[in-house]
Parts: sequence; C-alpha cells; structure tokens
Amino acid sequence: MSLFNIFNVAGSALNAQSIRLNVVSSNLANADSVAADPASAYRARHPVFQAAMQEAWGAEPEASAGVRVLGVWQSPAAPVKRHEPGHPLADGDGYVWGSNVNVVEEMANMISASRSFQTNVEVMNTSRDLLMKTLSMGR
Repeated sequence: MSLFNIFNVAGSALNAQSIRLNVVSSNLANADSVAADPASAYRARHPVFQAAMQEAWGAEPEASAGVRVLGVWQSPAAPVKRHEPGHPLADGDGYVWGSNVNVVEEMANMISASRSFQTNVEVMNTSRDLLMKTLSMGR
C-alpha cells in the first residue's frame, strides 16, 4: 500500500465516524421525545459500516482498505409506554409512548466515535509529517 493511500483510508474512517456522531446526536436529541402512539414514537438509529477493499491497478496491483457506510439501521425495540395522564399527547388511558433510546449507551457510543475520529486525525497528521520528512531528506 502506498503511503498516499493512508489518506484515503483515514479519510473514509473520518467520514464514517462523522456520520456515527451525527446519528448519536440525533438519538440523544430525541431521547426524551414522546408520541401519541407507538408507530410514531422515535426509535434509536445506528449506522451500519462495512470494510471496503479497493484495488488500484498501476504498475503493480495493490489493495487499499477503507470504511463504507451501508446505511442507518432503526432499532426494532419497542418504544417505552409511560403513564402521563396530563400530557397533551396522552391517549384515552393516559399513556404516551417514549423513544427507545438508551442515553447511557448513546453516550458511550459518542465517546467511542469521538476517540476513533481523533485517532484517524492523528494517523493523517503522522502520515503527513512522515511524507514531509521524506521529502526534506532530498535537500
């Protein structure tokens, strides 16, 4: 793998972690939302990633890896039924339906995504520094 391909790999990982952070922030923003029925209640979402192998054919075949975002998966877990008879969205029995977002799990997911993002930034910075030092050796 060429040293320049490291930027492609780290760049695809940065994009994936950025999407992951956006999904987590959406989940956290909707964690306390309620709805009048279970069908319209917010359900937690999670991105689905896949390792992507790309072959570049130049003088010699070489493989480059990366991360591809296949889509965003919606949790099949049932929304939470809460008894709040005074709520404007409550049904005839006084129940509202809350989201199935687990705030603790989302916070851990956010920390993990943030650290992965920071690690990939460091990979890019280190690669850049190595390339610059290699170029300066020819002086």
